[in-house]
Amino acid sequence: MTAGLSILLIDDEEEFIRTLATRLELRGMRPRVAFSGMQGLEEMEKELPDVVLLDMRMPALSGLDVLRRIRMKHPDLPVMIITGHCAEQDREQALELGVQGYYSKPVPFDELLGRLRILQDPSGDGLPRIRAAQ
Repeated sequence: MTAGLSILLIDDEEEFIRTLATRLELRGMRPRVAFSGMQGLEEMEKELPDVVLLDMRMPALSGLDVLRRIRMKHPDLPVMIITGHCAEQDREQALELGVQGYYSKPVPFDELLGRLRILQDPSGDGLPRIRAAQ
């Protein structure tokens, strides 16, 4: 169901994000990684993903800053937050900006995978809802 889903993972914790990317790839998805907010935005200019998984606390450009920039250019792009720093104020702001999920590290992988499946096919009728990557 989630085969081929293009996912951009933006997080400064390299080991965590590489491991998550590997687990997603083993399930037929197409993860790409960026280790900073700016690098993530640059990756989006090269190829727009189907979904973005975004950390909140990163040096230079925070997850909220990245999310705001994403919303300016791509208001309907699904974004989910994955963070080790769950400040309620950050969570509220992210939800106001329309994120599709907010997860604390360590990420409950089966729950995340289920959410990705819903984002791709929210009706369960087998018709993809996330645009296919070009």
